[in-house]
Amino acid sequence: MKKSLWASSAFVVLGLILIFMPLSGYEEGIVALLCINCIAAMGVSLLTGFTGIFSLGHAAYMALGAYTAAIMTVRYGVHWFPAIVAGGIIAVLIAWLIGMPTLRLTGDYYAIASIGLGEAIRLVLENWQSFTRGARGFPGIDSYTSRTVAVGFFTVLGIGMFNLIYSRLGRELKASRDDRVAASLMGFHTPSSRMKALLISAFYCGISGALLGGYMNFIQPSMFDMMKSTELTAVVVFGGLGSMSGTLLGSAIVTSVMEYFRDISQYRMLIYGCLLVVIMVLRPEGLLGSREIWSFIPIQTLRSVFRPMPRPDARPKERG
Repeated sequence: MKKSLWASSAFVVLGLILIFMPLSGYEEGIVALLCINCIAAMGVSLLTGFTGIFSLGHAAYMALGAYTAAIMTVRYGVHWFPAIVAGGIIAVLIAWLIGMPTLRLTGDYYAIASIGLGEAIRLVLENWQSFTRGARGFPGIDSYTSRTVAVGFFTVLGIGMFNLIYSRLGRELKASRDDRVAASLMGFHTPSSRMKALLISAFYCGISGALLGGYMNFIQPSMFDMMKSTELTAVVVFGGLGSMSGTLLGSAIVTSVMEYFRDISQYRMLIYGCLLVVIMVLRPEGLLGSREIWSFIPIQTLRSVFRPMPRPDARPKERG
C-alpha cells in the first residue's frame, strides 16, 4: 500500500512538472514523444519483466492502435479521446485472439511466434490498400497529441501500472515468472494471469500507437516493424527486468540519446547499439536490476535527519 502510494504521488508530481514547465516548441515535442515511448515500454515491461514472457512483436499492437485512431478521426470524424481508447481496445481484442493459442508456448518459442504474428499484422496493414492505404501511409491525422494530452495519458496509465504490480495480480505475475509450477501449487491460476498481462500490455501499446499517430500526423506500416518491437524489448532489458521505474528511466535515456544525435542520423543507431553494449557489460542486470528507484533512497537516514530534535529544557526527571 505504501509503495503504490509513493508511486502514485511521484507520478502526480512528475506530471504536473512536465505540464507546467516552460519549454520551447521543440522541447514540448520531445516531452510528448518521451511520454508516448514510456507508455509502450510500460506495457512491454509488464509482459516481459514481470511475467517472464519475451515478446518481439508488440509494435503490431501499436500499429493497430495508431490505425484505429487515425481511421476513426479522419474518416468518421470521431473525437480524438474515444478514438485513442478504441485503439487500445482493438489491440486488446487482437491480443486475445492471438494469446489463446500462443500463450501455451514458453521461453524462446513464444518470442519466435510473436515475431511472426507481429509481421503478419504489419503485412495485413500494408496490403489492405482500400482501408489502410497500404505502404503509402495514412496522412492527414489531426495534431491531437499535445504535451498536455501525452503527459495526461502517461500519468494516469503510470499510476494504474504501479498500482497493478503491487496488487494481487502483480504478485501472481511475479510468482509465475519465477516458477510456474510453484505458483500453480500455491493456488495461482497462471494461464489466466498470463493472459491478463498480455491484454493489459497490448492496451498500453495500443494507446501509445494512437498517441503516436496524433503526434506524427502520418503513419505507415514500416514504422511498426520488428525493429520497433526489438527497441521496446531492449529498453526493458536496458532498464532492468522486473523494474518498472527502471524501464521508464531506460526509455527516457534512449529517447533523449536518439533525439540528441538526430543531426547525425547515420550514426544514431551505432551510438544506440554502443550504449546498450556498455550497459550490458557494466550492469548485466540493467540499470536498476529488479528494484524500483525509490528502494535506493535511504529512507531510514532521511527519517533520522528530519526527526524533530528534543527541546533543550526537556530533561529526564531524577528519581527520588
